[in-house]
Amino acid sequence: MDAVLNFIVTNLPLILCLITGIGLLVLEVFVPGFGLPGVSGLLLLAAGIVITWKTYGTVAGLAVTLISLALAGISISLSIKSAATGRLSRSKLILNEVTQPMDHEETDALLGKEGVTVTVLNPVGFAEFAGVRLNVVSEGQYLEKDVKVRVTKVEGTKIMVRSIQG
Repeated sequence: MDAVLNFIVTNLPLILCLITGIGLLVLEVFVPGFGLPGVSGLLLLAAGIVITWKTYGTVAGLAVTLISLALAGISISLSIKSAATGRLSRSKLILNEVTQPMDHEETDALLGKEGVTVTVLNPVGFAEFAGVRLNVVSEGQYLEKDVKVRVTKVEGTKIMVRSIQG
């Protein structure tokens, strides 16, 4: 027991780098874009692997690399599955908007309509048009919440919007 505790205390920076790195990579799956959590997670995993490589040698470094990659993959896939059907799917952090399919007349009526974004569009998010909340896609640009938008194109269930300047 004393040897295990001593090992953990001695390797605490390494363990924290690896666990935090995997956690940040999982977070990146749920945050739009490739941003700070993903880059930080990759850097922390690399730091943990380099620390292992320098402290314990090549074999340990390769083992930690393979174990880290496997754990990251398993963690990401389990969190995605949980977000779809498990406990995480009931979390307020996961958007679960059930959208009804629209018929051809409804989609044609949307063209030119103006509304306001209710979430960030990066480029996907939600906007409200005359009290109806719809899943929309910006024309490639990042749009903040509460930005006025206009529907420019509707292709099936894909509703394209553009920011209204001014």
